[in-house]
Amino acid sequence: MKLFAPALPPAEVFARLRVLRSPGIGPVSYFHLMRRFGDAVAVLDALPDIAGRSGVPFRPIPAERIEAEMARLAATGGQYLFHDSPTYPRLLAALETPPPVLTWRGDLSLLGQGAVALVGARNASAGACRLARDYAAALAARGYAVVSGLARGIDAAAHRGALAAMGQGGGTIAVIASGIDVTYPPEHVELQEEVAARGLLIAEMPPGTEPLARHFPFRNRIIAGLAAGTVVVEAAPRSGSLITARLAAEAGREVMAVPGSPLDSRSRGCNELIRDGAILVQSADDIAELLERFAGPTRHNLREPLWTEAQADELEYSPLAEAGDAPAEIVHLLGTAPVATDELIRQSGASAGAVQMALIELELSGRLVRHAGGRVSLG
Repeated sequence: MKLFAPALPPAEVFARLRVLRSPGIGPVSYFHLMRRFGDAVAVLDALPDIAGRSGVPFRPIPAERIEAEMARLAATGGQYLFHDSPTYPRLLAALETPPPVLTWRGDLSLLGQGAVALVGARNASAGACRLARDYAAALAARGYAVVSGLARGIDAAAHRGALAAMGQGGGTIAVIASGIDVTYPPEHVELQEEVAARGLLIAEMPPGTEPLARHFPFRNRIIAGLAAGTVVVEAAPRSGSLITARLAAEAGREVMAVPGSPLDSRSRGCNELIRDGAILVQSADDIAELLERFAGPTRHNLREPLWTEAQADELEYSPLAEAGDAPAEIVHLLGTAPVATDELIRQSGASAGAVQMALIELELSGRLVRHAGGRVSLG
């Protein structure tokens, strides 16, 4: 998705951040508004009228807050990366709703390399951590960027393995759920700094943000979105690693899992993934062979799980739409049970753009809740 010229005027950068950080504006609403009005300066001008239709005044985040955020990011040595930048990663941009802006520190050229996500349990066994470290080192030596979430266990082992092999062509990318200047878990301060110094550190949350449970699924979608394939080394059922694997499958990426003993609960998640269609891998060669055959996003073939990502935390996904007038009757089709946006379009007879604008009005008024899979409900 390329909506703007690569070089953004400072006023546009500032306006984008104000729109994105204002209450009621998520990625779905942001992209729809940007498509309709063309730039964030125009969006900011239009939002009071849009919100006013629902009877709730729009109050953008104060400009002073954005100034403080930008100063804080600059103090860390970090920078912004917007969705329409020529250096924005191609595979991440292919997601249905990619992150509109990221903050980063380190070597941005790693985004141009082939990438593989390596994830797993926080309370992983010693053997699984050793395996993850070895896999990461071997893949980095082959020139891949190893992507993970800087968590305890498998994530940390993956980053350390890739760092040990740097200089042979690959590297490591850490995607964190906090602001880029916040470390979680606290004991990974040195590891996070080493990744920022020798690899690439990425965050979607604003600087200064402490990690909350609801942030992690958003981080997981970035991990899955950056990579051609996701490997789960060890994971319990209903874990965050399985969410990452499912998101990778939905994005048309390769999903791989390392099998384990059915007697070990930490292996059940991987075994279930294999049962549901993930590819069994037992070596870095197996992983590299699949990545080398990857020809671009395709439809996934994982069997649908008995649980959904929404049980861990809701993600926003919704198709972009063309502009139109927002019909007031949309609110009467909504209830507390989530419904697909496509169903609202069918039942209302309105255009996709009109329905999206109605949903944005409700979101700005605090009455709309967005769920996984592009579903919405009244809050």
